[in-house]
Amino acid sequence: MADNETLECVTEHERILQEIESTDTACVGPTLRSIYDDQPNAHKRFMEKLDARIRNHDREIEKMCNFHHQGFVDAITELLKVRADAEKLMGQVTDTNRRLQDAGRDVTAQTEEVICCRIQQRNMATTVEKLQLCIPVLEMYSKLKEQLDSKRYYAALKTMEQLENVYIPRVSQYRFCQIMAENLPRLREEIKEISMSDLKDFLESIRKHSDKVGETAMRQAQQHRTFNSAVAKQVHTGHYSKPVYSLSGRTHTHISNGLLTDDDAGDEEEADEEVLTAQDLVDFSPVYRCLHIYTVLGDRETFENYYRKQRKKQARLVLQPQANMHETVEGYRRYFNQIVGFFVVEDHILHATRGLVTRVFTDELWNMALSKIIAVLRTHSSYCDDPDLVLELKNLIVICADTLQGYGFPVNRLFDLLFEVRDQYNETLLKKWAVVFREIFESDNYSPIPVETEEEYKLVTSRFPFHDPEIEKQDFPKKLPMSQSVPQIYIQVKEFIYASLKFSESLHRSSTEIDDMLRKSTNLLLTRTLSSCLQNLIKKPHIGLTELVQIIINTTHLEQACKYLEEFITNITNVSPETVHTTRLYGLSTFKDARHAAEGEIYTKLNQKIDEFIQLADYEWSMAESDGRASGYLMDLINFLRSTFQVFTHLPNNNNDHASMSGKVAQTACMSACKHLSTSLMQMLLDTELKQISMGAIQQFNLDVMQCELFASSEPVPGFQGDTLQLAFIDLRQLLDLFMVWDWSTYLADYGQPNSKYLRVNPATALALLEKMKDTNKKNNIFSQFRKNDRDKQKLIETVVKQLRSLVNGMSS
Repeated sequence: MADNETLECVTEHERILQEIESTDTACVGPTLRSIYDDQPNAHKRFMEKLDARIRNHDREIEKMCNFHHQGFVDAITELLKVRADAEKLMGQVTDTNRRLQDAGRDVTAQTEEVICCRIQQRNMATTVEKLQLCIPVLEMYSKLKEQLDSKRYYAALKTMEQLENVYIPRVSQYRFCQIMAENLPRLREEIKEISMSDLKDFLESIRKHSDKVGETAMRQAQQHRTFNSAVAKQVHTGHYSKPVYSLSGRTHTHISNGLLTDDDAGDEEEADEEVLTAQDLVDFSPVYRCLHIYTVLGDRETFENYYRKQRKKQARLVLQPQANMHETVEGYRRYFNQIVGFFVVEDHILHATRGLVTRVFTDELWNMALSKIIAVLRTHSSYCDDPDLVLELKNLIVICADTLQGYGFPVNRLFDLLFEVRDQYNETLLKKWAVVFREIFESDNYSPIPVETEEEYKLVTSRFPFHDPEIEKQDFPKKLPMSQSVPQIYIQVKEFIYASLKFSESLHRSSTEIDDMLRKSTNLLLTRTLSSCLQNLIKKPHIGLTELVQIIINTTHLEQACKYLEEFITNITNVSPETVHTTRLYGLSTFKDARHAAEGEIYTKLNQKIDEFIQLADYEWSMAESDGRASGYLMDLINFLRSTFQVFTHLPNNNNDHASMSGKVAQTACMSACKHLSTSLMQMLLDTELKQISMGAIQQFNLDVMQCELFASSEPVPGFQGDTLQLAFIDLRQLLDLFMVWDWSTYLADYGQPNSKYLRVNPATALALLEKMKDTNKKNNIFSQFRKNDRDKQKLIETVVKQLRSLVNGMSS
C-alpha cells in the first residue's frame, strides 16, 4: 500500500512538473495550490522532486554547453581575424559616406525646393478648387446685394433660396459662408419690412387717388351711357348700323353712306384718346411685389389678413361723408368718386391677384358700404332744399350705380333709394313752385286780360289753351275773362312737369312708370301746393270781392285746362290715357275746392262789409217823427250791394257741367246778404243796451226796411222766383207792421194759427220791443202824451204786455 501510494504521488508530481513547464507563469498558481491540497507533507516530496528535476536540467544544459563550446571558440577566433578588415571597411565606409554627404547636399537642397514647390502647387490647386466653389457663392451674394439695392426684392428672395439650397451647402465649412447663412434670415425680415412699408405707402397713395380713379371710371360710364343713348336715337330714326368695336377699345360707328357724321367727328377724336383704366392711374406693383414676397416667405395668409383689414378701415373712412356734403354738388361728387374709386381698385385686385381678395370679401365689403351709403344719402338728402342739387344727386347716384354695375356689383338697392330721392326731389320742387305761385298771385292785377291785336290774342292762346267762339267773334280790342295769372300758372305747371321728367331720365324705367310718376307728382302740385296757395290767397285780407270773383273765373279756366295737361303728359310719355291703372289728374277737385272757398269768402266778406255799413247807423231812437226818407247809411249799403252784384255778371257761364255756377253763386251771395242785413237790423232793434224806442224811430226804421224790400224786389240778381228774396225781410216786415198798425188784437187772436197775419212775429221779440216803448216816464214824450190824453191806450199796452208774457211763459214751459 505504501509502495502504491508512493508511486501515485510520484506520478502526480510528474504531471504537476509538466504542467509547470508547459503552462504560462500566470496560471501556475492553481497548479501549485493543488500540491498543498493533497496529502500532508506532499509539498516536501514535491520540492524534492522539483530539486531533482532542476538538477537534471542543469546537467543537460552543461552537456549542451560542453558540446557547443568549441564552435563558440572558433567563432570568436574568426571574429578576431576579421576585426582589422572591419575597421578598414569602416574607414572606407565613413569616407565614402562623407564624400556622398558632400555630393548629396546640393541635391538635398534642390529636392527640398522641389518638395516645397510641389506642396505649393498642391495648395494652389486646392485653393483654386475651393475658390471655384466659393466664387459662385460670392457672386450670388453680390447679386443679392445688387438686387436689394435696386429694390428687386422678389428676385432677391429667389437668389437667397438658391444660396441656401445650392451654393452655401457646397462650402458650408467656411466661416464667411456661415456668416452669410446667418445673415439671410435677417435680410428676409428686412425685405418683409420694406415690402410692408411699400404696401403701406401704396395704401396711403390709393386712398388719395381713389377720387381720381372714381372720377375717371364714372366719366367713362357716363360717356358709355351717352353713346348708348345716341345709338338708341339713331336706331329709332333708322340711321344707325351695328357698331364695330376694335381691340384697342375704340368704337367706330358706320353710317349708311360709310362715312362718319360731323357730330361723330368729335366723338371719334375722343375715341382716339386712350381709355384710362385703374392700372393706368395707379401703380399696383407694390401690392404684387408684397404678395409675391410673402408668398415666397410662406407668410401669405398674414399678408392677406393685413391687406383686407386695412382696406376695411379705408372703406369706413371713404364712407364717412363731410359734414357739409349736402351744401354743394361737388361734395356729393367727391363722395361718390371716392367710393367708386375704392371698389374699382378692389375689383382690379380681385382679378389681377389670385386669392388676395375674394368675391365673398368684396361682396361683404360692398354690402357694408351699400348700407352706409344709403343711410348717408338719406340723411344728407333730407337737408337739400334746392331741386337742382337733388337732381344732380340723382344723376350722380345713377352714374355711380351704372359704373359699379359694370364692375359686377349689385346696385338694385341704389336704384330703390332713387325712389326716396325722387320723393325728396318732388318736395323741393313743390316748395320752389309754391314760391313761384305766390309770386304770380301777388303780381296779378285780378282783372281780365286785355288784348289789342290778333298777335296778342295768339300769344295768349299759345301759352294757354283758351277757346271761346263768342270772344273770337268779337272785334279788337277785347278782353279775355281770366287774369294774367292763369296762363302763367298753366306754364309753370308744364315747367313743373318738365322738371319732374328730368328726374325720370336714366332711371331704366318703363314709359308707364314714368307716366305714373309724372301724374302723381303733378297731382301733388295741384292738390297740395297750388291748392294751398289758392286757399291762402283767398284768405288774405287785401283780397276784395272783385278779386274773389276773378279767382273763381280763373279757377274755372284752370280746371278746364286740366285735360290739356293730361294730353301734355301723354305726348311726353307716349302712354295712352286709356291704359289700365293710369293715374288721373285731380285738378277738378282742386279747383272746385278753391272755388267753394272763394265763394264762402265772398259771402263772409260781403257780410263783413254789411256790418261795416251797419256800424255807421246813427238812429235817434227818441225822435218824435221820422225824416220821411231812408237813412243815408242804408242807401249807401244798398248802392254798394247793387254795384257788387253787377260784378257777378262777369262770372263764367259756359255750356258745361258748371253752366249754372254763376247764377248759383250770385243768388246765394244775394240771399246771404239780404238775410244777414235782416238779421243785423233785427238785432239792432232788440239790442239790450237800447232801453227806449219812440214811435218816430219805429217809423224811420220802417222806411229803411222798405228800402231793403224795394232792393230785394228789384231783382238785383236774376234767377229768383217770385218774392223769394223779399222773404229774407219777412220777420222784420211783420214785426214793424204789428207796431205801425197797432194790431194787437189780431195778433193775439190769431197767434198759433197757420194763416195768421203775423205768423213770423215771436211773442218774445214783440214783448222786448214793446217794453222798450212802454215806459213813458223816462224821457218818452209820446207816452207822456198818451198818458195825458188817452189813459185807456196805456192800459191796453199793459194788458198786451201781460198777455205776451203769458205766451212767452207758456212757450218756455
